Amino acid sequence: MEIGKRIRLERILNRKSGNTVIVPLDHGVSMGPIKGIVDLRKTINEVAEGGANAVVVHKGVVAFGHRGYGKDVGLILHLSASTKLAPDPNEKVLVASVEEAIKLGADAVSVHINIGSNTEAEQLMKLGKISRDCREWGMPLLAMMYPRGNGLNQFDEKAVALAVRVGAELGADIVKTNFTGSVESFRRVAEGSPVPVVVAGGEKMDSVEDILKMVDMAMEAGASGVAIGRNIFQAENPMKMTQAISMIVHENASWKEALEFLA
Repeated sequence: MEIGKRIRLERILNRKSGNTVIVPLDHGVSMGPIKGIVDLRKTINEVAEGGANAVVVHKGVVAFGHRGYGKDVGLILHLSASTKLAPDPNEKVLVASVEEAIKLGADAVSVHINIGSNTEAEQLMKLGKISRDCREWGMPLLAMMYPRGNGLNQFDEKAVALAVRVGAELGADIVKTNFTGSVESFRRVAEGSPVPVVVAGGEKMDSVEDILKMVDMAMEAGASGVAIGRNIFQAENPMKMTQAISMIVHENASWKEALEFLA
């Protein structure tokens, strides 16, 4: 791996565990100012103090993530966008570049690709271009790879494994995807990827216990961490939720131990 990528990846991976807790905060483009990201500076402060390794934001709000105090937090600039009002929300377009990410001080960039969507071909072309730019500039690439569209089950093991493999094959350094529901099935997904795989948090869950169980199972299956947004920033206490999840990801704590910490 190029030295530039390696140096930047060290800012978003825990040096002791080699894993990562990423908190995506890019939802404002797709959903608007939803609960938890209205005051973005406050939220970033909470998750950083809770031990998040990195946050994902769009270019216009990078300034809110800059922290000159307390615990540091890695910056991942999201390059993809669509809104819930679009005729096809699964269609993702590029709204930023690797060069912009460098100018903004980012430690990595991320792109969102929906495998199986009506615009899969165009999205794969964009992934290839961004991957090439990342290699040119020594910038790590987080590829958010999901099987979505055309009646696909986005949690199906074979579909998820394909999406993950596509991301790895086309140059991602880390792939984010859906948890497939069991340790056994996700272990096969992780084993099929030559690069680290992190688990998405998905929709807001009603049960904190369910969130922690999912993280626990994912780590047991071989995940290299999580990228959880709404289930952290919309939690009753985002800082403590980040801490609880970090216990599982970095300290090999069980979901029960993490739940006891929250209680």
